[in-house]
Amino acid sequence: MLQQPIQSSFDLGNGRIVTIETGRLARQADGAVTVKQGNCILLATVCANREPREGQDFFPLSVDYQEKFASAGRIPGSFFKREGRLNDYEILVSRLIDRSLRPLFPEDYLCDVQVLVTLISSDPEIMPDSLACLAASAALAVSNIPIKEIISEVRVARINGAMVVNPSRTELASADMDFMIGATSKNLMMVEGESKECLEADVVKALAVAHDAIRIQITAQEELKAKVGVQGKRDYPKPASDESIQQKVNEFATERVYTISKGASSKADRSLGYDLLKKELIASFGTELTSEQTKLVKKYYEDLKWEVVRNMMLDDKIRLDGRALDEVRGLNMEVDVLPSPHGSALFTRGETQSLTTITFGTPLDELLVESAAKSEYNKFILHYNFPAFSTGEVKPMRGPGRREVGHGNLALRSLKQMMPGNDYAYTVRVVSDVLESNGSSSMATVCAGSLALMDAGVPIPKHVSGVAMGLITRPTDGKYAILTDILGDEDHLGDMDFKVTGTRDGICGIQMDIKIDGLSMETMMEALEQARKGRLHILDAMYQEIAAARPEVKPHAPRMQKLFIDKEFIGAIIGPQGKIIQEIQRETGTTINIEEVGNQGEVSVFSPAKEGLERAVAWIKGIVAMPEVGEEYESKVKSIMPYGAFVEFMPGKQGLLHISEVSWKRLENLDGILKEGDTVKVKLVGVDHKTGKFKLSRKALMPKPDFNPEDGNNNNQN
Repeated sequence: MLQQPIQSSFDLGNGRIVTIETGRLARQADGAVTVKQGNCILLATVCANREPREGQDFFPLSVDYQEKFASAGRIPGSFFKREGRLNDYEILVSRLIDRSLRPLFPEDYLCDVQVLVTLISSDPEIMPDSLACLAASAALAVSNIPIKEIISEVRVARINGAMVVNPSRTELASADMDFMIGATSKNLMMVEGESKECLEADVVKALAVAHDAIRIQITAQEELKAKVGVQGKRDYPKPASDESIQQKVNEFATERVYTISKGASSKADRSLGYDLLKKELIASFGTELTSEQTKLVKKYYEDLKWEVVRNMMLDDKIRLDGRALDEVRGLNMEVDVLPSPHGSALFTRGETQSLTTITFGTPLDELLVESAAKSEYNKFILHYNFPAFSTGEVKPMRGPGRREVGHGNLALRSLKQMMPGNDYAYTVRVVSDVLESNGSSSMATVCAGSLALMDAGVPIPKHVSGVAMGLITRPTDGKYAILTDILGDEDHLGDMDFKVTGTRDGICGIQMDIKIDGLSMETMMEALEQARKGRLHILDAMYQEIAAARPEVKPHAPRMQKLFIDKEFIGAIIGPQGKIIQEIQRETGTTINIEEVGNQGEVSVFSPAKEGLERAVAWIKGIVAMPEVGEEYESKVKSIMPYGAFVEFMPGKQGLLHISEVSWKRLENLDGILKEGDTVKVKLVGVDHKTGKFKLSRKALMPKPDFNPEDGNNNNQN
């Protein structure tokens, strides 16, 4: 029999109970829990090897989040009808968990750890991503895998002016701030989210609300851990160390590392100087070094570089490239750099460069995004590519990895805030190809993307820029340095790196990873304010390059227009067996897509030529327009009958021009008067409201004769 499961619960607020349970599922894992809220249930497992792999010199943590389609009673839509590789949404959730968990492990812990979080039951209103990190942390808490602290993660959204922790899916749809925040009981660890131009003070308020909620969740995990009776954490092999080698490395290289760091302004010069010094350092030990000792020399050398450069910035206020702490690198930008894409921009900041293009598509090009709970189409797509040559390296091309997905998502969330609404007809794809990288290519993507969108004629109201910030602290004396527009090396050296995007009026996106304890809200506010100044500096340069979106798309770009019509007219546009819509597309060279949205019909007209678009739109407007009695219309004769002619006086609308209404003269037939294909001007004189038939007259537009038309004279009145 299964042992009795152990549970711990807490209230998210308003009676929303979350229950953590262990001891019933996946009992051979080192740690396993389920987290349940409503009908949403997540299973989290964690396993760790007892020994590191031979030669292992880094911490191999892998985190995977996956949603089972069975959790929502659905079968996957793929050809194989089973879950495949993680989709972008699952990768993004995996990254959120990973970034919060990774700092919890001891620096000398090098054993493989695998964390798996699986959605096994779905609730349409409960967002599982806001519970995923809680589940992962709880699985670690009930295991004996060595971690320094327990953490949790929550979503905070601002809805109607109020900060709400873990809102429902329906509530989140109306939020103007959406942040995911991870923390220990004492310190913030990770922040990621988007907003509709919020202020820096709003971010700090959201962090405070999140931290209060996280402390409650950590208490629940500690209660569960106590009930399980976890007796300490397992011991693990420590990597080799040698104080004498470390001392010799420090004596030989400290001053020279400082000289290189202070004097070489380019990444290539620094890398070359560091590499040459490392070779001299190893050679200085002679030939008696074993392979393990050589690894130690290299490790201590990297540790020394980390310490020397940090102290240089803190004590001398000197950065690796000689800039002031709050200085943005040199900017260079250009729009319309490529002739064939529908929009393009090249953005260069120091040694980071993004070439970004815009492509317009139809509703048929929208991206289908599937998760267990829902399937939806996105008409704004952003792809970020980071080839190896951007850092001067040689690596095989394997498609986008998790880094590319995460960086692209931050840029997409930022630019999305300025995109036009659903009435904008185009599907828009933004592609950022990073050609050089030395610090925050994701922020270069935001800037280049904003420039390219305006160049393409997408009606975004404001530019969005982004800047990557860094923080270096020294707890021994309380010194700290906030760095604007960090280099790649400064990112590695820092205690906190965060990226902030936004307009002149507020923040659109944020991504933050904090690696230290005890970061005060005052320091956070100072860093956010310095980021705002850097963002505004970049925005000023962007507005000088292109101040507003082009009024029209480029001549070679496809034309598209969206119309909203009453639902009852959808059938009239399509026609019997699609006859009308096919005729419109054939005659105008357009592609027309019609969707039913609520009580309206959404008609998207796509054309490679402006003239064709205008003809098709006019045709459709004619079909949905309501004829007015007394109005005059140019009509086309469709067929001749003994009693009159049927004419099309508006697109899709025909009426009878009775033989008695053709002329003031009495006619026996229409021979010689009208034939099929003729154009004739008519007046709408009435509508039979019972049958919906239109009564038309030609003679009403002709002067009435002052004689009896029955006498057969004055034939020119025909």
